[in-house]
Amino acid sequence: MTAYDPRRPDVLADPYPAFERLREEDPVHWSEILGGWVLTRYTDVRAALAEPRLSADRITPFLARRAPTVSEAVEALLRRVGLWVVFTDPPVHTRLRGILGRVFTGRVVELRRARVAALVDALLDRAAEVGEIDLIRDFAYPLPIAVIGDLLGVPPEDHERLKAWSDELATFVGSALATADRHERAARGVGEMHAYFERLVARRRAAPADDLVTALVAAQERGEPLSREELVASCVLLLFAGHETTTNLIGNGALALLHHPAAARAWRDDPELAAPAVEELLRYDGPTAAMVRVAREDLRLGGHMVKGGDRLFLMINAADRDPRQFAEPDRLDFRRVDNRHIAFGHGIHFCLGAPLARLEGQVALGALVARFPDLAPVAAPVWLDSVVFRGMRSLPVAVG
Repeated sequence: MTAYDPRRPDVLADPYPAFERLREEDPVHWSEILGGWVLTRYTDVRAALAEPRLSADRITPFLARRAPTVSEAVEALLRRVGLWVVFTDPPVHTRLRGILGRVFTGRVVELRRARVAALVDALLDRAAEVGEIDLIRDFAYPLPIAVIGDLLGVPPEDHERLKAWSDELATFVGSALATADRHERAARGVGEMHAYFERLVARRRAAPADDLVTALVAAQERGEPLSREELVASCVLLLFAGHETTTNLIGNGALALLHHPAAARAWRDDPELAAPAVEELLRYDGPTAAMVRVAREDLRLGGHMVKGGDRLFLMINAADRDPRQFAEPDRLDFRRVDNRHIAFGHGIHFCLGAPLARLEGQVALGALVARFPDLAPVAAPVWLDSVVFRGMRSLPVAVG
């Protein structure tokens, strides 16, 4: 039987050999380490995402299981994160998604293109001055936190502390297996973020501005079914998801381009490749490593009996390298025609912030390959401890 240990440093750095073995030998795999089923084939993952007997709410069962032993702070963490639209099912999901979709529109995203380009140019100007940077700390992180901060109405001087709180929260949301105190750290982070956005919401009620927090307050005041707690939780989610996933998209994409100089050269020679290039980078090594579902009832999957209450880890990145779906899946090809990937908002699963992240990825990575054709790594990347997120803490490079 295939052994799969997502805690191993070599698996964190490159999970794809392990995914290949699982797809071939045990595609619906019971993991004692994760305490759940691991699905790695494209057809199984897509089917599971559409399966109504599987719930996106992994918070309520976790709270019910841990309620007698958790601290008040951790219980508050679970209640607050449980209000996020990504952890709800219809009809709550439908209601919250509709409200957020009416304020976070395509027009709002497109109006940020010039701002994104200006931020990218400023960050790359600084990189050119110093010659060597950490591509995560100095580029992939500050761009999306500035963009989503602007959208929400968060002042630039508050970005660093919000990032610090968000990193604490990510240890829980991303299932950081090697972080023993992840619940307490996440409870501290989400508590600080909630308090921050409660104050910001109060300020916007008194003095509206041109930002998403004001738009959510206005939606509530005109009668949208959005509670005070849901409003604040949605602000926390937008801030958290609006930079975490995009940072990883840019970081993973940059690393893939470093490893595939011919692909970087093709993009540099043809800037019109921006959109298909980002789609292929999402398929090749996307920022959403896995999505978690919980079985509402007993059901059979891949010849196995999944019991009600069991957790399922839908390995998005494994599915997007499945040779049954993609020709030569380990090849990076910006002109690929079989690119019906699952990663990050394609097909049946759609992420509310996907258009903004795609825009940032296209502008940031396009400018990076254009400005620095001799970009080169100077040290090995440091990978996140996460089952759910795929990304790096650090990627030192020389810009040439």
